Amino acid sequence: MTDTPLWRPEPHALQDSPWMAFAAFAGERSGLALSDPLALHQWSVSDREGFWSAVWDFCGVRGIKGDRIIDNGDAMPGARFFPDAALNFAENLLSRTGAEPALLFRAEDKLRREMSWDELSALVSRLQQAFRSHGVGKGDRIAAMMPNMPETIACMLACASIGAIWSSCSPDFGVQGVLDRFGQIEPKLFIACDGYWYNGKRQDVTAKLSEISASLKPNATVIVPLLDDAESVASAVAGAVTLPAFVAEYPAKAVEFEPLPFSHPLYILFSSGTTGIPKCIVHSAGGTLLQHLKEHRLHCGLEPGERLFYFTTCGWMMWNWLASGLAVGATLCLYDGSPFHPDGNVIFDYAAEEKFAVLGTSAKFIDAVRKAGLEPARTHDLSSLRMMTSTGSPLSPEGFTFVYEGIKPDVHLASISGGTDIVSCFVLGNPALPVWRGEIQGPGLGMAVDVWDEDGRPIRGEKGELVCTRPFPAMPIGFWNDANDEKYRAAYFARFDNVWTHGDFAEWTPHHGIIIHGRSDATLNPGGVRIGTAEIYNQVEQMDEVLEAICIGQDWEDDVRVVLFVRLAEGVTLDDALQARIRTKIRTGASPRHVPAKIIAVRDIPRTKSGKIVELAVRDIVHGRPVRNQEALANPEALDLFADLAELKG
Repeated sequence: MTDTPLWRPEPHALQDSPWMAFAAFAGERSGLALSDPLALHQWSVSDREGFWSAVWDFCGVRGIKGDRIIDNGDAMPGARFFPDAALNFAENLLSRTGAEPALLFRAEDKLRREMSWDELSALVSRLQQAFRSHGVGKGDRIAAMMPNMPETIACMLACASIGAIWSSCSPDFGVQGVLDRFGQIEPKLFIACDGYWYNGKRQDVTAKLSEISASLKPNATVIVPLLDDAESVASAVAGAVTLPAFVAEYPAKAVEFEPLPFSHPLYILFSSGTTGIPKCIVHSAGGTLLQHLKEHRLHCGLEPGERLFYFTTCGWMMWNWLASGLAVGATLCLYDGSPFHPDGNVIFDYAAEEKFAVLGTSAKFIDAVRKAGLEPARTHDLSSLRMMTSTGSPLSPEGFTFVYEGIKPDVHLASISGGTDIVSCFVLGNPALPVWRGEIQGPGLGMAVDVWDEDGRPIRGEKGELVCTRPFPAMPIGFWNDANDEKYRAAYFARFDNVWTHGDFAEWTPHHGIIIHGRSDATLNPGGVRIGTAEIYNQVEQMDEVLEAICIGQDWEDDVRVVLFVRLAEGVTLDDALQARIRTKIRTGASPRHVPAKIIAVRDIPRTKSGKIVELAVRDIVHGRPVRNQEALANPEALDLFADLAELKG
């Protein structure tokens, strides 16, 4: 650990930031001195009514707040936030008018489009009318298999405006993967694109859409043009209509916003589903809005008119997080396609040309840029970029260093972590604190985050379970079709009663930050000692010979042995010398307990559609157990590389 941070807030910029303005606002209300960020966080979890009420007012939520802030406030689950409130999520996101861009869009094939705030509202109005004419109302579901493009945002907003529930995935999902998700929620409308580009190839979806639409039996299937092929695709899919035809008879007018309870369902998101049928996680309109406003406005310092980008598909919760940037009045920068076609500069080209203020990506992307030898700091004008966020997996200490040396030396780098379960973050960036190498800066305001040992005792300087000890607005309403909340309670509250256990293996740092060592269910236990997989990846993925790694525990002789699989750089062979270097690197950089018993080279590593490696699926394959939902994977064929390996039989 170093005593020198990688970044400190610049005093003048911090003083003028939304964070400090909120601290003053909350301090005046509470009569407390809250300029210190740790004091502000402590107040936010000890006086949750005061805090969340202040967030509502400071961020200018449109709606009726009501008198009660929290009902049954100590019950988890069971607490109800703003039980008397009435609001509409879409009304809060359509926060501006005019000709300035609300949405910028770039596709892999160089297509570039803009949609102004007025154009977005006009399209939402026409879609709203068309949705209603097809029988969609409050509580009905609309499912979309769409790229990250402007029409996807507009359809979601039209859905939310009438109180329907939105659910989406990306168009690269297979038929069964889509049906495993949308088949559970029985959508009244199914929306899809006419194809897309990925990695330089045009992807046809016609046959897939025909099968999905026939199985879902929606009131209508709407085909959105991206490749100028919507009419031919619509003609080949029974019951389908193009988007232009779908809205043709509805002129744009003022959008009507249905006032709804704070807890009205907004989104259904899905767990990755690699250990069974995906869980349908239902999120509320008010909880999502308030949590995202807090994260965008306070933790990211987002201002109206700034440009916000996240590299995400519509099947990852970061798309929902990105969409909420409209509530601040930011311009969303959307991208569809591979981030490495034709090379790893494509996102930085976009950032320089459109002047991103905030650029969000994944730890895997940052590592891939580093290993490709790219240095955007020397090749791109990123002067407008003030913040980078990273999620999806823990960002290694080397990833932190590379961002400051290779991308931008004065950027605020925020490693963030939360997930689909809360459609937001437990721990994330803080504009008032320094950035330390390898550390997430701290917990989110209003989030009573802690690290507990196996007996439910808070611990410091040791690894344990990441928990949240008090309710928060972005907790799910529940799971779809989950009688008596049985699956919901089992997912988060079975380990510690009335406490959210998130499933991350974590550790507090001396700087009041957090290190995530991996998922608890993927934690290794050789000799009964818990080891986080991220600790191994942080070492081995520094090596130029290793492009990527995945680590599991294999049951062996009444214990568990650590097995490391590596995907090697082109032309590299896993000989005895390289194995020795890998073991030495892990032994000296982590500990002797982290050194794998076996190191095996593989051609590919399986990952989800959002790019997360799937340790549990690999562990199941190695132990001869089936992976029940391979449709959740981007490259399910890679699982075959781990089956019945001779190297693991001795």
